[in-house]
Amino acid sequence: MKMQSLSPDQTDTLQEIVNIAMGQAGDSLARVLDSFVKLSVPRIKLIEVANAGPGIIKLVNNDVLITAVRQSFYDDLSGEAITLFSAEGCRDLSDLMGYQTDLDPHTEREVLFDVSNILVGACLNGIAEQLNANLSFSAPSLIAENTTAGALLAPDSLPWDYALQVEVNFSLEQRNFISHLIIMMAEDAIESLQRSLDVFLETS
Repeated sequence: MKMQSLSPDQTDTLQEIVNIAMGQAGDSLARVLDSFVKLSVPRIKLIEVANAGPGIIKLVNNDVLITAVRQSFYDDLSGEAITLFSAEGCRDLSDLMGYQTDLDPHTEREVLFDVSNILVGACLNGIAEQLNANLSFSAPSLIAENTTAGALLAPDSLPWDYALQVEVNFSLEQRNFISHLIIMMAEDAIESLQRSLDVFLETS
């Protein structure tokens, strides 16, 4: 499939939409954790899916062990959202959510699923609402636990050649917690996204 590029106007519009949606996601997480959430500027780019793994290595130090939660979304927009957590970040989350002792593996996963659900749901629903798009989600699942970034995604782990990738970092004030949210929109959904962005431009 030929890679479909967004026009400069479409890219700028999507950047504004994602900024708003990410702000909503950060606000939702801040209310749950009662802690100020800092966001990086969202990065949006078209990627070859075969290079997604090496891209994550550049994002996350390959010496750091991470746990990753994956959630699919579909309907008018489709793709995969991956939330990355470090072991230290997991401990910070459990502390902020009121757990006084070390978590057993099952409870720790539930905490990560809850936080991932908040980030992914608020962000993608924020994008979909602005574009008047329908969106559904699968349940979150664990795809890697205490592994390096290099072992996270095999070249054939996603069934597309290309994807539109949105990436943002969430961090907490006065904590070492950093979470990376990576959203990859499937190549066959990019054309639908372009149409939605054009309608948004015409009506705004």
